Amino acid sequence: MIQKQRYDKAVRDRIPAIIRSQGTGCEVETCDDPTFLRYLEYKLIEELKEYLESKEPEELADLIEVCYRVAELRGVSPDELEHLRKKKALERGGFAGNLVLMSVEEEGMEADAKNAEDAEVFRDAEGAEADEDAELNPERRMLLCTCGEGDHSVEDE
Repeated sequence: MIQKQRYDKAVRDRIPAIIRSQGTGCEVETCDDPTFLRYLEYKLIEELKEYLESKEPEELADLIEVCYRVAELRGVSPDELEHLRKKKALERGGFAGNLVLMSVEEEGMEADAKNAEDAEVFRDAEGAEADEDAELNPERRMLLCTCGEGDHSVEDE
């Protein structure tokens, strides 16, 4: 008996043909741009997770490919995206310095509220907020990504 494995995710254009060429059937739907954009936002999370697990450059290439299509659907060409990247690098720098911001001196309740909100970005593997005085263990850090209507966790391993 043949069983269907449900995926419900964005795939590259040639994937259905590759699956069929192997003698396997598959069901594919074509979405409108706004719907596909939501699928691509979930795909970003999937590709990021795959990179974090494997550390393979092919996964970075997948991330870039998804980013290019997301940008295109948002009306930004690859050249415009590259221009924005370079502009931001000139204004704010790149990441070549390997800098990690550990703290900033701020005053007042507004700063405390902002820091509390920012602290929610990183949680330990059990989901508890990381103690602000404790060193975060990168092997157990989780990045919370909000896409569409729900939160989707990507474990940083």
